[in-house]
Amino acid sequence: MSAAARDREALYIEGRWQPSASSATTAVISPTTEEVFGVAPAGAPADVDAAVAAARSALNSSPWSTWSGARRADAMEAFASALEDRAEQTASLVSGENGMPIAIARPAEGMGPAATLRYFAQLARETPAEERRAAVGGPGVTVVRREPVGVVAAVVPWNFPQSLTMFKVAPALATGCTVVLKPAPETALDAFQLADAAEQAGLPPGVLNIVTGGRDVGAYLVAHPGVDKVAFTGSTAAGRAIAETCGRLLRPVTLELGGKSAAIVLDDADLTHVARGLSWASLLNTGQTCYLSTRILAPRRRYAEVVETVADLAASLPVGDPADPATRVGPLVSAAQRQRVEDYITAGRAEGGRVATGGGRPAGIDRGWYVEPTVFADLEPAATLAREEVFGPVLAVLPYDTVDEAVAIANDSEYGLAGTVWTSDEERGLDLARRMQTGAVGVNFFNLDLGSPFGGVKASGLGRELGPEGLAAYVSYKSIYTRG
Repeated sequence: MSAAARDREALYIEGRWQPSASSATTAVISPTTEEVFGVAPAGAPADVDAAVAAARSALNSSPWSTWSGARRADAMEAFASALEDRAEQTASLVSGENGMPIAIARPAEGMGPAATLRYFAQLARETPAEERRAAVGGPGVTVVRREPVGVVAAVVPWNFPQSLTMFKVAPALATGCTVVLKPAPETALDAFQLADAAEQAGLPPGVLNIVTGGRDVGAYLVAHPGVDKVAFTGSTAAGRAIAETCGRLLRPVTLELGGKSAAIVLDDADLTHVARGLSWASLLNTGQTCYLSTRILAPRRRYAEVVETVADLAASLPVGDPADPATRVGPLVSAAQRQRVEDYITAGRAEGGRVATGGGRPAGIDRGWYVEPTVFADLEPAATLAREEVFGPVLAVLPYDTVDEAVAIANDSEYGLAGTVWTSDEERGLDLARRMQTGAVGVNFFNLDLGSPFGGVKASGLGRELGPEGLAAYVSYKSIYTRG
């Protein structure tokens, strides 16, 4: 796709392309070349007003919310097919916007959103609009109805923009809700691929609306009086602000926020298998993934061996152009993000950490916001790098003496999004996973399951996405009491 073809001039509102109320634009900068990759309109509050009004009209005046689940599922599957038609183009677009290696972008951003749509389309077919329950302790029958919660504001981040958008859009559509999507400015362009696909699929006007813009646009959307629910993925700091707004408005909200997940390597673990698994569970997407196990806890008697294994893994990952299928580590999304990561590396050194590998910028790469995959050893559990989310390819390996101590270190965190356990005994791993205070744990690997709930505890968020639980987040329940 040429640079000119990547540029967008209009917003997608009420099923058609409309000029923004603002003449301002947002330049999307390539993290690989540091040059302008494309241009998107910068939406204004008036655009949010128009998008929310369109979503409200589609909810109240069009048949979308009253269609059967099967009919909505048909529309969703057509939408999925339209996304599949442009999967390669979408993957390349996301890779160009945020530096995601194309080998990850193809399954995650190209094909993944369609799979999520198809999963929730099937749930829409299987979930009855209402059911009858015999009253408990008395006569009568209660009709329990599932109705759409209403107009949904979906605010998504830049790291997995298509996948995380569909974690919200798919269940919202399945339940009959309508959506106003606000993508991150760093990845504003790929959101319009969704609009193109919605148009191709014939999604009814106003069911999906897209307004690009910065934080001010997102804040205006979240607080808009015409919004019934907010779904957000992003930083914990932003999530707290959104939670405050929604709490004041008594507005339901789903928040998938930050993490500082722990990988507990048990004394019986096969380190060859651990290294293979951690390449995805700890360093996926150049470390710019919320659930990664970036604190690696190793038994003290095997500590040096684990540090060496993890350092060798990090040093072995090919760093380079994200468009190259061989690349495993691309650039960070922005100059500011690289500076943030480098500041954490500086803090790790200042707090007595030993750099086992990495710690700088890769040799031979003169352009792009790259940082070497970096592994720290000899840090205390209270060290900054062991407690704060870096969101880059930086890992800390910490020793422990007993399994109880490992669990205590893992749980001693303000976050609780995910984690992993590595062992030759799966039942032992399951027992340990049950003790971890976190929303998800992988035993000997980590991979999100579309059919199971995902989300965090503590500062990692509120609510769950995916699975039937993710569908329920977009449902308003109504009980109708009858004498039967």
